[in-house]
Amino acid sequence: MRPVVSTPPSRRKSRPPQRRSPPPPPPSPPSPLPSTSPRRERTSGRRKRFRPGTRALMEIRKYQKSTELLIRKAPFQRLVKEVGMMCTRGVSYMWQSMAIMALQEAAEAFLVRLFEDSYLCSIHAKRVTLYVKDMQLARRIRGIQEGLG
Repeated sequence: MRPVVSTPPSRRKSRPPQRRSPPPPPPSPPSPLPSTSPRRERTSGRRKRFRPGTRALMEIRKYQKSTELLIRKAPFQRLVKEVGMMCTRGVSYMWQSMAIMALQEAAEAFLVRLFEDSYLCSIHAKRVTLYVKDMQLARRIRGIQEGLG
């Protein structure tokens, strides 16, 4: 029988190196929306971009549906009072809120109708852009009474 000779440690077969898993990422603050794709992560900070003209059409539909006044009340009230001061030679009069509201309704209706007619004039001239001459033509066609001379 032969004696069992152990091989020195340097001659043993070495094991293949074990792979270490990468260290876990540091904890990030919780996001309000769970992201499912990398594309969403990039665009989450930005607003949606619409094609040219889409936003304008959305605003047109919005304002055609609504019935609220388009001009702010306080600036219009200051304007009415200023014009009233000029017409009364510096004498300040008190205005009822309903009177100012009626003036504002009438002024906005007049302006909306003027813009509609002016835009029709620009379309008749085979243009899309509204020019000052379109507004002048619309007022001239309306006449002295409705175009406010």
